[in-house]
Amino acid sequence: MSWRQDTMISPPIEDLLDRVDSKFSLVTLAARRARQVNSYFNQLGEGLGSLVPPQVASTARKPLSIAFEEIAADKIVSVPFDEAALAEAEAEAAAAADAEGNTEA
Repeated sequence: MSWRQDTMISPPIEDLLDRVDSKFSLVTLAARRARQVNSYFNQLGEGLGSLVPPQVASTARKPLSIAFEEIAADKIVSVPFDEAALAEAEAEAAAAADAEGNTEA
């Protein structure tokens, strides 16, 4: 008799992959958000309030689990990579660096 084995990850990986365009995007998005969640919990006692708190009510205590739950709930979305915008930003940064270099000389 065969049955479907439950996965160890909740929400299921299939649900998470429906929200992003690739496994790499899922890993990158979840890791970045997990770092933000971890930083939020670490700075709680300092009263800074500069980081966004978790966007879902979760019983999970691990930042990565919270990040996965946020992705599954569509609270965190992947932004597609735009090469034209990156090239424009790099050109602006180079122009600004040249302008700073010319004023110091």
